[in-house]
Amino acid sequence: MSEWLEGRVIENRHWTPALFSLRLAGPPLAFEAGQFVKIALDIGGERVARAFSIVSPPGELPLEFYGIVVPDGLLSPRLACLQPGDSLYLNAKATGFLVLSEVPPAEELWMLATGTGIAPFLSILRTPTPWERYAGVVLVHGVRRHEELVYRGLLDELEQRHAGRFRTVSFLSRDTAPGTLAGRIPAAIADGRLAAAAGFPIAAERSQFMLCGNPDMVKDATEALVAQGLRKHRRRAPGQITAERFW
Repeated sequence: MSEWLEGRVIENRHWTPALFSLRLAGPPLAFEAGQFVKIALDIGGERVARAFSIVSPPGELPLEFYGIVVPDGLLSPRLACLQPGDSLYLNAKATGFLVLSEVPPAEELWMLATGTGIAPFLSILRTPTPWERYAGVVLVHGVRRHEELVYRGLLDELEQRHAGRFRTVSFLSRDTAPGTLAGRIPAAIADGRLAAAAGFPIAAERSQFMLCGNPDMVKDATEALVAQGLRKHRRRAPGQITAERFW
């Protein structure tokens, strides 16, 4: 039987009408940066739970989660309406393999995300590990519209702290804005725009990729990387592509 911890909302920040971040006070939660945990509410006499990646780094309180309202969903619209002081439940066991302990060393680490798939990478980036193991780190975030490019203050701070080593590349599929690329991430891998924007080559001998988000992006980006000589990473057969679908 699952063990549940009770958390209390400190802040519910709404980036857009559909995107929100919850910051929670509660008991410490053991996890590795990049993992996810189930969040639950009691609804109609039943505990309804869904998986959310953790934005905050291990050992830091309050815990922070980034989510999207699923239209007609049972849980996410209620989470989006929580106010400071409201309670919810967290599963005591975090899980997931999108973690740096599963990723081989390389010259550059690439983190490719769409939508809320950026959440685990925000946790990883605030730990020492990527900066100890990789000479360069690239965060790629694809969204539909400019206002969905969230956590820019945090990313700007990381770019200043790790000047010359950390770069962000943003994609917009239904909007345009200065400093962003148009279209989808997989197409930009194939035609060379992503490598040009990041300033690093994509090559099996120097690159490690972590992918998280829309299943179509994960599938198509993996195919585009395989076409450039990279392969999926497995413990028994090391490669350069580690992926996790975000739903």
